Amino acid sequence: MTADQVIRLIDAIAGLLAVLVWPALLVFLAIRFRSSLADFLGHLGEFSFKAPGLEASARRQQVEAAAALGAAAASQAGSPGDADPAAVADTVAAALPDARSQRRLRDKLVLWVDDHPGNNRYERQAMEALGVRFALSTSTEDALEQLKRQSFDLIISDMSRPPDDRAGYTLLDTLRSRGDRTPYMIYASSRSPEHVQEARKHGALGCTNSPEELTRVVTQALGSSAVRSL
Repeated sequence: MTADQVIRLIDAIAGLLAVLVWPALLVFLAIRFRSSLADFLGHLGEFSFKAPGLEASARRQQVEAAAALGAAAASQAGSPGDADPAAVADTVAAALPDARSQRRLRDKLVLWVDDHPGNNRYERQAMEALGVRFALSTSTEDALEQLKRQSFDLIISDMSRPPDDRAGYTLLDTLRSRGDRTPYMIYASSRSPEHVQEARKHGALGCTNSPEELTRVVTQALGSSAVRSL
């Protein structure tokens, strides 16, 4: 199965979610991770929630998130075979290991700044399945206007937005100069050590091109009461 076929499959699944969430996702998982489905499911966290329906709800969140994150990883890799099922499952399990984490992520609001938001739809779907909400912006100027009107728990930005090749840093530097300490993550084309170091010097949590790493960093930041001191 090619990456394009995986993407078309996820698009079809998205249209069925309202009425066929579990069957559709299980079909996707069976196709996408058919060679290691037992291992994939085994990596998902085990819940011990006692409230009626809460365990099933959390498990559904995990599976929905894993399906979307698997699609994001396959799209980034260019081939479904290059995406690591265990890494996807472990990322989701770490993001939602228990009831407290489930509550902390619920309704957190993230501003995602990217001039091509459709490129990140699966990453957003994965985190939305975990309870995170998103507002979208396609320019630095619009992002600054949105930040004047309301506060966000975290900001994700790409790096280049014409005509500014370093728009991710432009926005970040402007916010920090205003005293805005909102946690900030750059999701761009590189995760090289020098780019990670530069992002942190500007005041970001880091930068990455990995859907799994992005999900891990964002959910850890949103779940930490100390993150706003960064």
